[in-house]
Amino acid sequence: MPDLSQARVGVIGGSGLYSIPGLRQVEERTVDTPFGAPSDQLRLGELEGVETVFLARHGRHHHLLPSEVPYRANIWAMRSLGVRWLISLSAVGSLQEHLQPRDMVVPDQFIDRTRDRPASFFGNGCVAHVSLADPFCPNLSALLADAAEQGLPEGRRLHRGGTYLCMEGPAFSTRAESKLYRSWDCSVIGMTNHTEARLAREAELAYASLSMVTDFDCWHEDHDAVSVEMVIGNLQANASATEPILSGLMQRLKQDPPASPAHTALANALITPEDQVPEQTRSNLDLFTAPYWGPFHQASAS
Repeated sequence: MPDLSQARVGVIGGSGLYSIPGLRQVEERTVDTPFGAPSDQLRLGELEGVETVFLARHGRHHHLLPSEVPYRANIWAMRSLGVRWLISLSAVGSLQEHLQPRDMVVPDQFIDRTRDRPASFFGNGCVAHVSLADPFCPNLSALLADAAEQGLPEGRRLHRGGTYLCMEGPAFSTRAESKLYRSWDCSVIGMTNHTEARLAREAELAYASLSMVTDFDCWHEDHDAVSVEMVIGNLQANASATEPILSGLMQRLKQDPPASPAHTALANALITPEDQVPEQTRSNLDLFTAPYWGPFHQASAS
């Protein structure tokens, strides 16, 4: 297992979550990546004494559609700053009666309904197949759920486990789609987390999601169809609850948590022999593959 003693915690904020209350000694970093520019500058600071990196998924002024988010650049930038634990804070719609608006869910599975998004760092002469059977880190998810149960305001509920249906967006579901996803026993619906989770696994980051319910999508006959106004109102209520949850999580992460299987996801996943990988591809992947192939030095490879 890698040495995680100096690992940082990353937090990616979704709709309505463009900063972390309580983040101190903030320094903004512009990170250049082989996969383009991240969504915004990354903010490096301390939360409960833990070095934490925050990024607004859609940009701090929310100018990026879910399909436009530069997921590869975001994850690469997080790993380049030493992040090995990554938390997603995301707005979701509920697909089940018992998951009420303003509840929170820590899901453990995905179904992917996105299209044409770059969802792998590999390709261009290098093949790897990581395991995604359990796409969320169970260790980090348990710590996050414990912190949420303790930190939620009275009357709010935390649900452990469930399936996150990731749709393309940006439009919300049709009623037929919403009913189909319910028939698949999906719990919540969002537009971003699956893409992040796939890339986080390839980058050997433990990934967990705090999915904050804002609406009932459009399947519920007794509730209005989802609207931006409804989402924003519930988002603001959910956002106010994140500070104690994140503080509680950081306190738990300071207590030497068990390493995640995600931290060595590439150990048995790299298929292409390293000497057959094109130099540019090898350079782009060096951040992740160096523990297995050694650091890439272009001069010595020629």
